[in-house]
Amino acid sequence: MTERGNTQRPPGASTALSVAVLQMNSGADKKANIASALGLIDRAAASGARMVALPEIWQYLGPEEGNRESAESVPGPITELLAERARRHGIYVHGGSIYEVRPGDPGLYNTAVVIDPHGEIIARYSKIHMFDVVIEGDREYRESDTVTPGSEIVLTQVDDLTAGLAICYDLRFPELFRILALRGAQAVILPAAFTMMTGKDHWQTLIQARAIENGFYMIAPAQWGTHPPGNLCYGRSMVVDPWGTVLATASDGVGTAHATIDPSRVDAVRRQIPSLANRRPEAYRWPEETAALVAGRLSL
Repeated sequence: MTERGNTQRPPGASTALSVAVLQMNSGADKKANIASALGLIDRAAASGARMVALPEIWQYLGPEEGNRESAESVPGPITELLAERARRHGIYVHGGSIYEVRPGDPGLYNTAVVIDPHGEIIARYSKIHMFDVVIEGDREYRESDTVTPGSEIVLTQVDDLTAGLAICYDLRFPELFRILALRGAQAVILPAAFTMMTGKDHWQTLIQARAIENGFYMIAPAQWGTHPPGNLCYGRSMVVDPWGTVLATASDGVGTAHATIDPSRVDAVRRQIPSLANRRPEAYRWPEETAALVAGRLSL
């Protein structure tokens, strides 16, 4: 699915885009989380950001039995609050992700929205890959116990920037990012709540890898600190350019990090390292496709 807004930039505006990644320490108090998010949006807009991006599941990050109670429809009260801020400041708001419920659907989705400066929702993406892991044999996370995976790949337009959408654990699945690049993405916005245990070793490395191998920007706002019932998130929200250079990183704590990105930089890097152009898809087969071909020949 691709949804595109028609928002006009101010006359004579540069193609460069000032972005802010917002780092939060969300907990089980939904009202407090909302107040923190709105305050960070105001702060980033006052610093000149044209687009701000919130982290993953920022409206509630507590015991999983509270996930559904915290959930809302899209559009709904939370997205209207974000839309009001977008209109007030004349900015794009990437709403991180929230728990979403849908009329007539028993599922619970981890959903990101993008809102344009007119307050209109121009894109919606539900997390495809569920964080079902056991770390070091005793730390278990099973996102699929409460969350339903999405199934649609989404791009949208933020001024002159074509942006793909992904969420947290999606980062470990390069297929998604390659498809976004081939569909025209010049950046991917990735709200996250990476654990401390995995984040300290993998977070920056994976973000830089996705940026380098696809020649696009990675815009990655994240959760930081301790969240009930004792989970710990790594933080280090960051923006990385198509060469893999880290343009901005948030320090530990609640706050913002800012960077300026330019779509023309994507074209320049892809001319220097034309790996997308040098692909040979006719030579690629997934293992299951190869197995099916072998089975077909054996049955003849």
